[in-house]
Amino acid sequence: MEPPSRTSTPAILESLVSSPYASVPRSGGQAASKGAGTALAAALLGFFVMTLDTLIVNVALPEIGDALDAGITGLQWVVDGYTLMFAALLLSAGSITDRVGARQAFGAGLVVFVVASTLCGLAPNLGVLVAARLVQGMGAAVIVPASLALIREAYPDQAKRARAISIWAMGGSVGAAAGPVAGGVLTLIDWRMIFFVNLPVGLLALFLLSHTRRSPRQANTGFDWFGQITAVAAMGGLTYAAIEAGADGFGAPRVIVAFTVAVIAGALFLVAQARVKSPMVPMPLLRARTMLISSTVGFALNIGFYGMVFLLSLYLQQTRGMSPLATGMAFLPMTLLTAFISPTAAWFAARFGSRMPIITGQLLMATGLVVLSLAPQTAPTWLVVVLMIPVGAGGSLAVPALTSLLLDRVPAERAGTASGVLNASRQVGGALAVAVFGALVSHHATFFHGLRTSLLIAAALVLATAATSPLLKATPSARLATAARDLAEEPQP
Repeated sequence: MEPPSRTSTPAILESLVSSPYASVPRSGGQAASKGAGTALAAALLGFFVMTLDTLIVNVALPEIGDALDAGITGLQWVVDGYTLMFAALLLSAGSITDRVGARQAFGAGLVVFVVASTLCGLAPNLGVLVAARLVQGMGAAVIVPASLALIREAYPDQAKRARAISIWAMGGSVGAAAGPVAGGVLTLIDWRMIFFVNLPVGLLALFLLSHTRRSPRQANTGFDWFGQITAVAAMGGLTYAAIEAGADGFGAPRVIVAFTVAVIAGALFLVAQARVKSPMVPMPLLRARTMLISSTVGFALNIGFYGMVFLLSLYLQQTRGMSPLATGMAFLPMTLLTAFISPTAAWFAARFGSRMPIITGQLLMATGLVVLSLAPQTAPTWLVVVLMIPVGAGGSLAVPALTSLLLDRVPAERAGTASGVLNASRQVGGALAVAVFGALVSHHATFFHGLRTSLLIAAALVLATAATSPLLKATPSARLATAARDLAEEPQP
């Protein structure tokens, strides 16, 4: 018998993946690959620690500022530096994941993330901390698409893969729930602990990964350097512009310059992808209906969810006078409940089709956003806490099903690229929500009006994408199938 440390968690996860589908017809009847439970456990831990780190830092910012003598601008870059690198590199990370293999890319991303976390915890000054956070963002950018590609590879069966992705998403929900609370508790000990907590989780994920099989690599078809550079410039410029617009407004010169860089680089990227021999993201993949709608839906969902979290964080602290820890606790019921809703997305998809939880989740989120916008300014805090739940529940229902549907319709060797595109669009949505909604609530006298307007804008966007979701194909996209065939038949240099 193998030691429990090597088998218990993967075995439990594998039973969770398999048991709910005993009476559900499989698609294709393919069994999970050997070590699938271990791969899922590693992917879940990687996504958990990355999500935990994203939220745990915010609560500790005042302590970091006091310890390192940092002003508000420096503290902003402790958060935004991570966000900038994460968003800028997602497209490239997805492409590189497919090129080097999911397991290899995931391991490299985890190593970078763990080393950078150590450097964050040891940082003697603000400059070192911000630099280490930039490196953390690089590692996180690889972890997300590589973890999904790892699951796509381990679970060729659609039904089991949908369940595995729901469990993976649950890891992120638990990380989101634990982040603010853990940040408040660990900061009472030492703010550096919020970074050191990543080490045992990351090392455990690496240990599990070492017991999975090596992933296949793409054939050597050349490397699209121009595509990589323009993708990073486009995503980086757009994210930087969104971050700075939230602080300085959309008319600030550097915001205009950053947006201009993003537009030019994005245009060059698209032109290059249509012309180069070995594109970073094949145009048939970008133009496919499933890819376009999935990215748009993901973009709107993140605007709704992260926009709400941003707005209510400001509202509870600036208007209600709650402490950062109390504010984190206010979000806890939503995040804990949504962590248990994620697995139901696979259940609904198996019985009613993958579009059903996607559309239902969007309608639930939009309804929650509208009801929140109608709540009076004097509403008791407990009511605000309750009204958050439909927004989080809608996202938890839609995102796993959306991710699963997309991965079902792309060839396995393009899973990293497809998930990179999806998560890049989601990240941009979250960044733009903070920028645009931040501008709407920037004046204290009109804060509550701006909050209501922002929530209604988010609801309208989610409803608009919900209207397009029935167009998601229930069968693999012809464009994606063509892309897969063309890639397979491409002559080797």
